[in-house]
Amino acid sequence: MTEEKTPHPQNRPIFATEADARKGQAADAKQKPPTYAAEPALTKKSWLLIILLSFVGQVAWALENNFFNLFIQDVFNASLSDVALMVSASALTAAATTLLVGAWSDRVGKRKVFIGVGTILWGVSIIVFAYLQTISFALAGTAAAAMAFGVTLTIVFDCVMTFFGSLANDSCFNAWVTDITTDKNRGKVEGVNSAMPLLAMLAVFGGAMFLMIVRPDGTVTYDYPLFFIIIGCAVIALGILVLVLMDDSAPERKRDGGYLKSVLYGFRPRSMADNKMLYLVLLAYLVFATALQVFMPYYVLYLRLPYILGESYVFVMAPGIIIAAIFTILYGKTVDRRGFLRSVILPLVLFIAGCVVLTLFTGTAFIFAGSVLMLSGYLGAVACFGAEVRNNTPGGYVGMFQGVRIFMVVLIPMLIGPWIGSALSASSGSLGFGVVGDGFTPSSLVFLGGAVVALLTFIVLLAIRAERSKAE
Repeated sequence: MTEEKTPHPQNRPIFATEADARKGQAADAKQKPPTYAAEPALTKKSWLLIILLSFVGQVAWALENNFFNLFIQDVFNASLSDVALMVSASALTAAATTLLVGAWSDRVGKRKVFIGVGTILWGVSIIVFAYLQTISFALAGTAAAAMAFGVTLTIVFDCVMTFFGSLANDSCFNAWVTDITTDKNRGKVEGVNSAMPLLAMLAVFGGAMFLMIVRPDGTVTYDYPLFFIIIGCAVIALGILVLVLMDDSAPERKRDGGYLKSVLYGFRPRSMADNKMLYLVLLAYLVFATALQVFMPYYVLYLRLPYILGESYVFVMAPGIIIAAIFTILYGKTVDRRGFLRSVILPLVLFIAGCVVLTLFTGTAFIFAGSVLMLSGYLGAVACFGAEVRNNTPGGYVGMFQGVRIFMVVLIPMLIGPWIGSALSASSGSLGFGVVGDGFTPSSLVFLGGAVVALLTFIVLLAIRAERSKAE
């Protein structure tokens, strides 16, 4: 028996309240099966913008996640606490921005201007990092003061960069994609979107190799100003392209109540009751994202350990990323054809199997196989969850729910998962690979922890199946 899909929210009849809508749908279901007009396919222009915005946006995020930490340490001698503060401040900024701007874009009924102008300012804010060292030394009286001031400037501008990035990408680009897609093509779109983060990481690390500087003492740094300028200009060019090519989805303007009411709409008990399936899917996504965060912050650090892969890790990681990306792009079509519940099982099984292999073995062949399984499962599951979240987001409230999505699948997992991984490594003792003496290094037990947390996702999936059966 194939899984019955939920019709696209924007194709549903309009009712005074969502409760009335449910009653109306139930009455219609008793009379005859619903029929819906055929949805037009995405245009080539829309596909081009989806691919470019997803890839270039993820390149910018990959730069922030992987090189801002190195920049603040190499240039300003920042401490680990400074890095932790920067990461936390950025995560909170992203969540708050998505929540506030998503509701704003719903109220004004526009996406294009937020995406285009926001992307341009995003690129400008990245270029500013190329000049932070010059600014800090020009404004500070001493070298020590310049270092301290540089740390502060970096943290502040990381939040500024995150604000514009979340405004354009996390909030309005995601809402625009939901506006222009349906449950007939969202799996395919999410298959492409989900592959972009790791492809972007590959592009960023590959590009960084050409900007690498080996110091006389053998340590490695990078030509950060040139790096930031190149990526910043690429992001600005993308923003201009959006303003020229994008057709605004022009969602219906939402003026019900005040702005604050719109911002908090997704967190109201009434909203949760009216959209129970959406919150169940987000809960399953939250559990899976937490499982990923148990080990992902330590994944590259673990592979780089001299007795795991050492500096050759990139030659194992790169082909693994490419294989996983191809799998995800192809698998996205399966989500559209078979539905969420039937499609998400395979990626979850692959993810857990990959984590188990990475836990138990250190040989190069095993590391490669485990990485391919884990990455394929990770990207495939994200494609399934992303498509189903869009399918269950009510029409007219798309922007308002972007903040809820960020809180549940980004902020909370990032605040919980890494601490589980840290605790597992710190307390692993002689268990697991990767623990040397008294110093802290990632243990292979972080992958086992990720597998265990991922198993909890199946409990939420059972709740989703039960709720769907009850609704039917």
